[in-house]
Amino acid sequence: MFYEYKGIRPVVHPTSFVHPQAAVTGNVIIGRDCYIGPFAALRGDWGQIIIEDGCNIQENCTIHMFPGTTVLLKEGAHIGHGAIVHGGTIGKNCLVGMNAVIMDNVELGDECIVGALTFVKENEVIPPRSIIVGNPGKIIKQVSDEMLAWKTEGTKLYQQLPKEMKNDWKQCNADTNGNDNKMNTEKKKYTSWKGN
Repeated sequence: MFYEYKGIRPVVHPTSFVHPQAAVTGNVIIGRDCYIGPFAALRGDWGQIIIEDGCNIQENCTIHMFPGTTVLLKEGAHIGHGAIVHGGTIGKNCLVGMNAVIMDNVELGDECIVGALTFVKENEVIPPRSIIVGNPGKIIKQVSDEMLAWKTEGTKLYQQLPKEMKNDWKQCNADTNGNDNKMNTEKKKYTSWKGN
């Protein structure tokens, strides 16, 4: 659902997919190949939200800000299920883990990984390639090349998802006889993206 606020409407690149159960309000700009999951709330009423190319904001995430603030998610930022970004900047190719909270005026450097359930307090400036965990969040080590490759591959799946959703996703009624599950298992073989 898209909502105009004070005459300002969201702008979404046609290659991106915004789930109809997401709520995108006001001054929000969504770049190329982005995925916005169901029940995500991007509320650009008091400031601006810029989502650069290749980002994903998964189910139940909240993006908002204090008045006069711009929230920036740089290219390839990956915001895990249930995370909150309230103001600040998420660097290029970062991963914000599930149910993490990023508070106001945080500057998260490029290629950082924020652990699930981590709380990053306001005004924190996190150097690039840091791993942050805990409440309050603390830098525990640097992101290795192997970790960064793992994160980048996971994000590529989400960068492909908008096209797949546009081609293969549609509303339907559930099969109440249980027959389609047997057929679905035969139709689609899922493989692990890690090769396991």
